[in-house]
Amino acid sequence: MINQAVGDALSDMLMALATLRVLRMDLPAWRDLYTDLPSKQVKVAVSGAKKATVVCSDDETRVLAPAALQAALDGEMAKAPQGRCFVRPSGTEDCVRVYAEAATQDAADALAAAAVIAINTHLS
Repeated sequence: MINQAVGDALSDMLMALATLRVLRMDLPAWRDLYTDLPSKQVKVAVSGAKKATVVCSDDETRVLAPAALQAALDGEMAKAPQGRCFVRPSGTEDCVRVYAEAATQDAADALAAAAVIAINTHLS
């Protein structure tokens, strides 16, 4: 019913409505399944050579190399309430992009700052 290549909004809507009916959910209940967390996005300027050393998983949620960078991010995420952090090399600039989110804006800001430190540490 759904074709990812075409992206037909009408078939997507019909599939969503059918799924909600099967689950006996209404639209407000579906909306309430997701909570938008405070987030912070930053970029860290690095040389092109250093940027090239950052290799991410296909969905860009994990750093595969250097492994120590992902280990550092995992440690920082564990400290932040509901913390998630992703870093990836920019496709257009000599920088590494950072996305961090957490339960509060202060925690998201702190997680992003810790990611910047980890990038500077592990890409030096």
